[in-house]
Formats: sequence, C-alpha cells, structure tokens
Amino acid sequence: METNSIHTIKKYPDPVLKKRSEEIKAIDDEIKSLTKEMVLLMEKEKGVGLAAPQVGVLRRLIVFESGKGVIALINPKIAQKSKEKFSDLEGCLSFPDLWVKIRRPKKILLEALNLEGQTVQIEAEGMAARVIQHEIDHLNGTLLLDKMNLIQRWKARNIIGKMKRNYGSC
Repeated sequence: METNSIHTIKKYPDPVLKKRSEEIKAIDDEIKSLTKEMVLLMEKEKGVGLAAPQVGVLRRLIVFESGKGVIALINPKIAQKSKEKFSDLEGCLSFPDLWVKIRRPKKILLEALNLEGQTVQIEAEGMAARVIQHEIDHLNGTLLLDKMNLIQRWKARNIIGKMKRNYGSC
C-alpha cells in the first residue's frame, strides 16, 4: 500500500516526541485525513500502533492493529489498569532497531472517542493492552527511554548514540 504522505515518522531525538499532545476538540476532515495517513504509514512501516506525535502532530490521536483490524481512538484515557503486570519486548517506529523489555499492566479499560465522535470503552489484555499503553505514552511525551532501567539504557547506548548522531540528516 503506497501513500503520498505529507508526514513522516519522527525518530528519536526529535523534540516533538517529548511534548504532551493537546485534546482534539472537533473531529473534522483534517483529523480524519490525518487518521487515514497514520494508518497507511503504520502499515507501510509494519508497525502495530502509531500516535499523532510520531508524525509531528501534537494531538491526542492513536491508531493500532487490534487483531480484528485497525482502530483509531481520539482523546484516549486509561480508566482502569489491572494490578497484575507482565513484561514483554516493545519496539517503536520512532526507535528503529531498539527492542526493550517493559513491564506494564496486563489488562486495561480504555475510554475514548471513535471517528464518528461516539464514546467507546475498550477492554484490552495482553499485547493489545501493551500497544495501547505505549501509544498513550507517546501522547504524554513519554518514550521507551523513560521506561528503561539503567542496565537497559547501557545496553542500548550504541543504538541511541547512533540515532542522536543521525538526527537531522534523514
């Protein structure tokens, strides 16, 4: 699937990735167009989730592969998290080649708006819960680096250093 994208996926250390996104007040043609473009970019890059800040747009919008198709969520909020947590590898389109084991709640209850402006609640577990939490982190300016412990950062130092050196040359 080819896209004539006006956006590209922002890579670390682009400063936009550390900024908090603003709530979306109206679901207009611009938001719907952005959503379609994000889905195409996510699929092109073989990702399972993408947040608007990752394409340089500081709005509270995420898209993710649910296993039953792609879902777009506007102004998503986690209403509940399970006490039970699990660790698994996470990657990120903004951190190519970096995979980190992150501990997160196993189940979440999410509240958001869909593209029609209707309030939806989604119960997610396992990988779906992980992807949603990761994308919401992006909306809050939280990156994989912020979730890594000192040993993980040390092990990833070469990848992170290379990204810092290459920033702006892409």
